[in-house]
Amino acid sequence: MAGPRKRRAVIGAGASILAIGSALAGATGAAAARPAATHSTSGGTAYFAELANGTPNYIFPFMNLAFFSVTNIAQFQYLMFRPLYWFGQGTAPSLNLSLSVGNNPVYSNGNTKVTFSLKNYRWSNGEKVTPQDVVFWMNLMKVEKLNWAGYAPGTLPDDLKSVTTSGDSVTFTLSGPVNSYWFTYNELGQVTPLPMAWDISANGQKGGSAACGTASYQSVTVTQTKTKGGTTVTPVSPAAKSCAAVYSYMSKESGYDPSNPKAPNNSLGTYATNPLWQVVDGPWHLTAFNPDGQATFKPNPSYSGPVKAKLSSFVELPYTSAASEFNALVGGKLTVGYLPPEDVTAQAKSPTVPGPNNPRLTNFTIAPWYPWGINYFPENFNTSANGGVTAKVFHQLYFRQALQMLVDQPLYIKKLFHGYAVPTYGPVPILPPNPFASSLEKQNPYPYDPAKAVKLLASHGWNVTPNGVTTCSDASKCGVPKGAKLDFNLQYSAPTATQTTEMQAEQASFAQAGIKVNLSVASFDTVIGTAVPCSGASCTWQMENWAGGWTYSPDYYPTGEVLFQTGAGSNSGSYSDPTNDTLIKGTNFGKTSIQSWENYIVTQAPVIWQPEEAYQLTEVQKNLHGVTPQNPLMSLTPESWYFSK
Repeated sequence: MAGPRKRRAVIGAGASILAIGSALAGATGAAAARPAATHSTSGGTAYFAELANGTPNYIFPFMNLAFFSVTNIAQFQYLMFRPLYWFGQGTAPSLNLSLSVGNNPVYSNGNTKVTFSLKNYRWSNGEKVTPQDVVFWMNLMKVEKLNWAGYAPGTLPDDLKSVTTSGDSVTFTLSGPVNSYWFTYNELGQVTPLPMAWDISANGQKGGSAACGTASYQSVTVTQTKTKGGTTVTPVSPAAKSCAAVYSYMSKESGYDPSNPKAPNNSLGTYATNPLWQVVDGPWHLTAFNPDGQATFKPNPSYSGPVKAKLSSFVELPYTSAASEFNALVGGKLTVGYLPPEDVTAQAKSPTVPGPNNPRLTNFTIAPWYPWGINYFPENFNTSANGGVTAKVFHQLYFRQALQMLVDQPLYIKKLFHGYAVPTYGPVPILPPNPFASSLEKQNPYPYDPAKAVKLLASHGWNVTPNGVTTCSDASKCGVPKGAKLDFNLQYSAPTATQTTEMQAEQASFAQAGIKVNLSVASFDTVIGTAVPCSGASCTWQMENWAGGWTYSPDYYPTGEVLFQTGAGSNSGSYSDPTNDTLIKGTNFGKTSIQSWENYIVTQAPVIWQPEEAYQLTEVQKNLHGVTPQNPLMSLTPESWYFSK
């Protein structure tokens, strides 16, 4: 679909869900076309380049925001542990039932009940993937929802009355009617069936002995308490206490200690040897893993899914810089790599149509890979920096508007990213073309205008000092104490040299209004580990930019509850706005259009929007096939790859 259009807030499940998915898939046109047939051969090893300093560091598929990354989920865990529903058809972010463990969900009783059956998948230890494996996930979520980055208050599991099983089917009974499209894409899309081998809480226990996995959902009872520091969930029943113990044990085996969150991950070296992680239902299993992030996969001989691997092995390779990755690409050490922006030698014909490839890569084909996502960096509305004054500044809408007016997205897209990017002006992606992005968002309500930004600050009581530090001179207008300074710290990740150039350009642009931004660089894992919701004296971070924004996965419908709702698990900056919360609830559970919420959040500037550049300019060795079209949810499917003779 070429442009936005309104649609009913509540649509029938099944055919309607698939119809919208098909429409999105159709919008991609020729980009999703299959390559011409080739004479394939079995075997061979494909070497894939991980993004610089962006290595997998968490294997248990239930994690908080510190580990909730494309690198860990879509490009590591999903190879081994299949989610209930798979998303992505060609370059469209639509439901793909052919690759899903679950069959099409059926809604009934006024969209208060949803039932789905499971296909015949098996775990590598011989056990069948059963409805109880889905209940296992839900039991864990019921107790540990605050440790799941996909959680938002009022959504799964809060909106569930019961979960029951019958034969090969699972039924969720809900507390009220829902938008079935949203529930399938954003609620069921979060679920990953868990093997009973993981239902343990100590070394040496037999799988299923901990009582969390085998318990009924209704027998897992908890109490929830709200305090000044946030919300606390306390397990009450024996089954719930068992789930808490299972979560703690499995997290520690993955390298995260819930009782000591800042402790280093000392489990990375055990990922390929720990028998827990060898129980898989995906097409691959891990045979080697180095703490630096190098991962070697072999085909899972017990895989019962629809696409069997033709490669004999698949290897993910880590790099400390984009320059070192590019050298490996030129040197023929990679089968699938990426072209860093600084090594692009020709402008893109359009964001999705590449220009000529770098002349040093004659044996590769370039393919821009765009996420179903948005790019931004958050301010921390709860930061304790400067005695809480910094947080008060961030709460001022006019300040956020002025800051946004100093980001020259069209210039960065042209000069830094060579046309391989699209602008982000709000919470809904504009690529691929879809019915959700509104005309207001596409028009950019806060275009680059330094003079207007300066005037806006001055009108609110600030003594603007270009290339210095702007200071509040009138507290009644500023909304913050007199003498407060626009002086902030921003830590960022720089997987490429171009990322550093972009941040330095923004720093210089902010300085035009006397907004001093002190830059520091850190690894991707450090930045996302810092940019988590927090409160209190230890909540000191101010701005964090992990150079990737957000890919709508596993919340595939871009309604924003995970990112912007008060108390949401992935609401990095702890943004909170009652009108926003009401609109989100109306979109998910009522008849509010997504555009109503979207247009409101666009005007509120809850984060600083940045260009959505191509996730990477993928370079594919010419005798390797099946890599394109690339999944917009960033999932890797090397089981579809094969070499030609």
